[in-house]
Amino acid sequence: MAERETGEPPVEVRDESASEAAERLGHWLIGPVIFWLAIGAALIHLYFNTLSTLSTLWTSALHFGIFGLICALTTPMLKTRSITGQRVVLGVDVALGLVALASAFYLILFEDDLYQRGVNFNTADWIASVAAVILILEFARRTVGWFIPLLCIVALSYVAWWGQYIDGIFNFPGLSWETVLFRSYLGGQGMLGSIARISWTYVFMFILFGAFLVKSGAGDFIIELARCAAGRFVGGPGFVAVFASGLMGSVSGSSVANTVSTGVITIPLMRKAGFPARFAAGVEAAASTGGQLMPPMMGAGAFIMASYTQVSYLTIIGVAALPALLYFLSVAMFVRIEAKRSHAVELEDDQAPTLKDVMKDGWHFLLPLVVLVAALIYGFTPTYAAGIAILSVIVASWLSRHPMGFRDILDALAMGARNVTTTAILLIAVGLIVMVVSTTGIGNTFSLMITDWAGGSLVITILLVALASLILGMGLPVTAAYIVLATLSAPAIYNLIAQGQLLELLMNGNLPEQAKAIFMLAAPDKTALLNAPMDLATAQHLLAMVPDTFSTQLLEQALSPATLSMVLVAAHMIIFWLSQDSNVTPPVCLTAFAAAAIAGTPQMRTGFTAWKLAKGLYIVPLLFAYSPLITGDFTEMIRVFLFALFGIYAIIAGLEGYLEHKLHPVVRLLMFPIGALMLWPHGQILLDGAGVVIFIAVLVWSSRRGRASPALARAGRADS
Repeated sequence: MAERETGEPPVEVRDESASEAAERLGHWLIGPVIFWLAIGAALIHLYFNTLSTLSTLWTSALHFGIFGLICALTTPMLKTRSITGQRVVLGVDVALGLVALASAFYLILFEDDLYQRGVNFNTADWIASVAAVILILEFARRTVGWFIPLLCIVALSYVAWWGQYIDGIFNFPGLSWETVLFRSYLGGQGMLGSIARISWTYVFMFILFGAFLVKSGAGDFIIELARCAAGRFVGGPGFVAVFASGLMGSVSGSSVANTVSTGVITIPLMRKAGFPARFAAGVEAAASTGGQLMPPMMGAGAFIMASYTQVSYLTIIGVAALPALLYFLSVAMFVRIEAKRSHAVELEDDQAPTLKDVMKDGWHFLLPLVVLVAALIYGFTPTYAAGIAILSVIVASWLSRHPMGFRDILDALAMGARNVTTTAILLIAVGLIVMVVSTTGIGNTFSLMITDWAGGSLVITILLVALASLILGMGLPVTAAYIVLATLSAPAIYNLIAQGQLLELLMNGNLPEQAKAIFMLAAPDKTALLNAPMDLATAQHLLAMVPDTFSTQLLEQALSPATLSMVLVAAHMIIFWLSQDSNVTPPVCLTAFAAAAIAGTPQMRTGFTAWKLAKGLYIVPLLFAYSPLITGDFTEMIRVFLFALFGIYAIIAGLEGYLEHKLHPVVRLLMFPIGALMLWPHGQILLDGAGVVIFIAVLVWSSRRGRASPALARAGRADS
């Protein structure tokens, strides 16, 4: 017994030593390789986006090969504690990474031979294509889990095998595996298609730009600027979290990274001010989710949206600004109400920095953002604008106390490439799903199904898309969920919004003459109705008489190309916003979980709190569909924004039962119709103004009641 007791500790020491030795092996052997490989990847991609004349297909192939190798080295296939096991895993990972790179060079070297054979595969073609597809599925499994690889396998097998055995509208006669593999890899339609091109152009350049900003110290400047701007208000630390997360998210593009980077500062600040811990974590999660809605990055969504809609990137980020601001203000409204209810305090004078000190030390961090916007307005492509902005970060840092040196530049290049790896692998893998959707036409079928299920109702269609986004978001990152949903459901939402605008023209008697000709062919006995205003039922009846084969032509004749383009942007923006809800909606809400880990609160309860605070994700998309917040001119957009601001505040007050003081139950119920009145797309300023007046009256009454009855305020806090 004594021997066994004295023998146990050495066993534990040997196990611990083996683990530490294995970690040292990985660090000293692979760390420098990954560092210089990442730097090389960054420099090569800078060349791709500036001086390269390589074809898009070849560049996409090299993009896959390079980041496949980085992924293989940075995310081991298996985790093991023994030195021998880690050496074996390392050897396999290196081999897989080199095979990915070799498959890219194979495509470049033998593409012409493949077409000279009439696209008939030889043995090497089979090996290269199969290896590339398997490797991207394996790399996706390592970075984002099993869901995407399984979805890709189901999609590819549907095209090549089991689609022919399904009856009904989803029946697909099938393609040979040779054709499927050609379209998946060598043909440049799947892995190396348009989604991969977005990855190595826009996404890479802007993530690299964000890495340079962070390395130059812009992250600390953003936090200090947020504290300076909002720290001295009642509940100021909560506003700091909202403001800082919006600024940080505008360049980081990742909600989880945003939460981790800003939450370690803002969550303790909120708790110190008196906010409940779970609420503090929920605020950070909800605000960080909004970072993917804030231009210029938008978590790669802006670039993908620009590619899908063929609307310029500058236009996309231009129309996205007001809705994003509306979302952050909605989170700030929750913060204001909770600050009053919890009696949260503002930061002390010696804690909050002054604007003069912050700008004196960090004004130069604003220069790269100014350069970026100026380059976009001047007419440079987003990739060139990002490249110029990266150079401006380095130059601007020389105006600070800590100028970026050669080592800092290398670190920023390596950081940027490492940050791109997960997104690059994700987008390349999602390209397989997009290829299947376009090849089979299942996207149009799905859109028709949604329209049929919704019975032509835009609201029900949006609810169905929201449900689908939540389900997909349990296994897909938000960018992938947006791509899949946009491919499947954007046409349905686009048609319904466009038809709504067509109905308005009919009701107002403003239908263009060229569009009247189509109605004359479809319903010649009803043409007299087209020359005067009509009610909604008559307009819907006339529209229903037009055959489906003429519906597209009718929209093109009735609405201008600019209007149709913005309607398409509105449809995609709805899907993009709804795709974000998986960040804060249980049971899978990674952003909320990250905030909960910092605050030390229960994960699921924090998730539900974040979901409540992120209500703007569901309200604002309705404005995209039913108001000119995106499709209108600047005056209309501002009008909708201002009234929506009051409307959302009223709805939040109804949800919380609190404004400046606890609301009477009758007044609380009254807040919902008042908010709906200001959000309802009737376009009548008098009704909107009446809603604003009533809400402000309630706000003033609540404020006076809170000041006059501090005892009641304390009772309200106890009740809540």
